[in-house]
Amino acid sequence: MRFDGVEVEAHEGQTVAGVLLAKGIRSWRTTRGGDRPRGLFCGIGVCFDCLVNVNGVPDVRACQRVVAEGDDIRTQAGAELPS
Repeated sequence: MRFDGVEVEAHEGQTVAGVLLAKGIRSWRTTRGGDRPRGLFCGIGVCFDCLVNVNGVPDVRACQRVVAEGDDIRTQAGAELPS
């Protein structure tokens, strides 16, 4: 997978959040108000702190998305979810 344009090694079955945390990356989204850094919070898909852009699709929960070969993961600014 690629994260923000950089090739990152991932193992089969890992979630995006798992890969990023294993690489020491703790933040991959900023809040809509204040641009505060966010990453993994609940880890079970209840909150919206771990959102990333996957292959051009915004608002994907990194804690639930299993990495696939060729994935292009991007840091997300804010969220596109309805407020």
